[in-house]
Amino acid sequence: MKFSQFFGLLCLAQSCYAHYIWTTVIAGSTTSNAAVRQPINNSPVTSVTTNDVRCNVSPGAATETVSVAAGSTIGFKLDNTLYHIGPAAIYLGKAPSTAASWDGSGANWFKIAEWGPVYSPSFTFTDVNLSQLTTTIPTNTPAGEYLVRIEQIALHVAGAPQWYISCAQIKITGGGSGNPSKVSIPGYVSATDPGLTVNIYYPVPTAYTVPGPAVWRG
Repeated sequence: MKFSQFFGLLCLAQSCYAHYIWTTVIAGSTTSNAAVRQPINNSPVTSVTTNDVRCNVSPGAATETVSVAAGSTIGFKLDNTLYHIGPAAIYLGKAPSTAASWDGSGANWFKIAEWGPVYSPSFTFTDVNLSQLTTTIPTNTPAGEYLVRIEQIALHVAGAPQWYISCAQIKITGGGSGNPSKVSIPGYVSATDPGLTVNIYYPVPTAYTVPGPAVWRG
């Protein structure tokens, strides 16, 4: 059976959702919708070269910044469940002053987690069918206010990737003196990155690299 046929059958069996929103941030023992800059709708961002790829298209203002200790859980929950084909990643962006006043511009972002491919028994991604993605904040992350950003890149249309993005405002406490290499968003990924232009159906990939910088774990 071709991969595209397999994907279609799974969609029928598991209620695919083409569009969705990461509505809730998980920060240690706290879950919050108010700390998320809520997207105005569930449509994806379709260009990696626009400012919209930072925190989505004109998201609403968050009304709180949640505190979380370095070493604690960080991540997001969806507003529904889905069957998704494509990679995901979580980034931290160090705010120059407060998270609430920062628009995400500048080379302040670094990746702390990613969900990439598996090849056996068939090619897929490790975030398939998950409605919650979490990691831990590296213990050596400097204290301060940050935007935490999730991106999930849908690759179901070859050559036309879709980004599902949310940002939340957090204040990291504790931490250390780590100094990860940082990138700008946009600018962190080229539109011609092989991880974006790949056809995941045919020929089925035998190698795949998640777009963006390497994961920093301190």
